[in-house]
Amino acid sequence: MTATIPAGVETARDLVGPAIAAAVSRLSPDVRSVAAYHLGLADADGRPAGADGRPGGMGKALRPALALLSTRAARTAPERGVAAAAAVELVHNFSLVHDDIMDGDTERRHRPTAWTVFGVGAAILAGDALLVLAQDILLEGPAPQGLWASRCLSASVQRLIAGQGADLAFERRDDVTLEQCQEMAGDKTAALMACACSIGAIYVGAPAELAMGLAGFGAHAGLAFQLTDDLLGIWGAPEVTGKPVRSDLRTRKKSLPVVAALTSGTRPGDELGALLSGTEPLSEDDLLRAADLVEAAGGKAWTEAQADVQLASAGECLAETDMPDDVRAEFAGIAEFITARQS
Repeated sequence: MTATIPAGVETARDLVGPAIAAAVSRLSPDVRSVAAYHLGLADADGRPAGADGRPGGMGKALRPALALLSTRAARTAPERGVAAAAAVELVHNFSLVHDDIMDGDTERRHRPTAWTVFGVGAAILAGDALLVLAQDILLEGPAPQGLWASRCLSASVQRLIAGQGADLAFERRDDVTLEQCQEMAGDKTAALMACACSIGAIYVGAPAELAMGLAGFGAHAGLAFQLTDDLLGIWGAPEVTGKPVRSDLRTRKKSLPVVAALTSGTRPGDELGALLSGTEPLSEDDLLRAADLVEAAGGKAWTEAQADVQLASAGECLAETDMPDDVRAEFAGIAEFITARQS
């Protein structure tokens, strides 16, 4: 299934890209070079990456697009939500820089990760700097809305960190339950998505009912996104994921399809557990066998079904929240886009 990129994503690139570039320019030269590389503003030697000055590292620009949409949901021009959208994207990239280090990932967006180019210490500092920049941008905004938006973002970062901590802890455990894995995904991914879907409205002073409805949509859409991402982590093509094929199995990651299979009580699930319990690197044949076992144990089917359930719940939140019809349609379009299964 191939989804068309929503128009709001390109709008987000045009509006938010320059704000991100301006924020990164505030950093000290050594830290700026790492952050600019990660964001796609520059190559490893510091040469500008694009003539238009837009950060290619925005990837699909989903979170900025959602933040600008939430501004429009409050019946306000999207330009007024640029700071909020930039802040969410900076926090997202802070998490990616650190995530790459913790997971040992050597490739992101089809090129070497920042830590492999500049070193672990430099990458950690760059990630920290992006987090601080996000808060600076919000606190420089109108009062008290900028403060409210800052608190919203801080709360989502706290949950993100809790989710990442749980994810790391799962690597040392063989008793992870499916409920615990879903809770981890809700913290690690859905919390920031919920923030992205509501922070623009918060930043422009929208009613609490609107912000809460948008956050509910984002929480369900974020879980659907993580479920889909976990499917791609096993069965996704490298040209889609930007990572090697079966990358999550290669690192024995306790992703949702894997945990669903391991806890299925089936023979394939037990065989998968035995295969993943070793310490030696998995061969290509092992990885193929593991992927087949996840599917045979029902892990793939369960994950696909749960992604559909979360997407439907996100749609219910949209239907129950007062906003312009065209904005509601764009939110729904982005939700469909981020959960399109491409392999």
